[in-house]
Amino acid sequence: MAKVKYYYDSENLAYRKIKTKKRTKFGYAALFLLASALFGFLSFVVLLNTPFFETPKDRLLTREIDNFKLQYAILNKKMDQVEEVLANVEDRDNHIYRTYFNTAPISEEQRKAGFGGVNRYQELEGYDNSELVVSTSKRMDVIAKELVIQSKSLDEVLKLAKEKNKLLAAIPAIQPVKNEQMRQMASGFGYRTDPFTKVRKFHEGMDFSAKTGTPIYATGDGVVARADNTASGYGNHIVIRHGYGYETLYGHLSRYNCRAGQSVKRGDVIGYVGSTGRSEAPHLHYEVHKGGEVVNPLNYYYGNISAAEYVAISKLANQENQSLD
Repeated sequence: MAKVKYYYDSENLAYRKIKTKKRTKFGYAALFLLASALFGFLSFVVLLNTPFFETPKDRLLTREIDNFKLQYAILNKKMDQVEEVLANVEDRDNHIYRTYFNTAPISEEQRKAGFGGVNRYQELEGYDNSELVVSTSKRMDVIAKELVIQSKSLDEVLKLAKEKNKLLAAIPAIQPVKNEQMRQMASGFGYRTDPFTKVRKFHEGMDFSAKTGTPIYATGDGVVARADNTASGYGNHIVIRHGYGYETLYGHLSRYNCRAGQSVKRGDVIGYVGSTGRSEAPHLHYEVHKGGEVVNPLNYYYGNISAAEYVAISKLANQENQSLD
């Protein structure tokens, strides 16, 4: 039973009932219904977004996401296998194929280099599983780049294999002065005492002491790049470009037996020992360059000397004595 409310009528000195208008009752009822509807809608939205209430579409999407995760896991395992095989091929390429053809190996930094500059994976970011997708995409890109580099390397090795005879003929593989015509191995590659300043400095070649006029031989097939005396210190000298990154220099000659632009073969007499330029006594200063860098000529004497002769020359060349230039 509804409560009856009263008010005090001071004029008549009596209590009277408070009568609620129908319009007010209707307003209260409408406000209650509106509040109830709003509360029900909000409860439905909250319930819809909880894990306890999934639509068929939600369940389908969840299964698809789980399937994608599984596929990415399988893909990463396959990439592990590809990387293992590729690493084996790269190792053989650097330490067998390229070593056999005396070609510089490809550095690990060059093979494994990433992709700088613009973010290539920006469109894959911002999702629940972005880290998995981005990391997998990066691995695939790096593997693809490694495969391209390895493919080009094998093409280069194949080309070297086809030109093997030319390569072997081009390598400076003999002494430029014969043992029987040489007085001694005067100075080797490395730090030696300068004969003029008496200061210890790096000697970039080997000095073969011999009589003036002793024949000098081309140590490998190539083309004479220069035969002049314009380079400071070398006096009359010859530079032969052998190809495949090899160059040889012959300094302090008394006279030439070749000219610039002339093709020569290993063993051809290209000039004669002298003491021109910055030289203390008749000798040949001989240098070997590979890929633009000076290297020790001692590592290339395998074409015309025995093992015993090589050991003897090696001992003399490694002594830190005074050079002749």
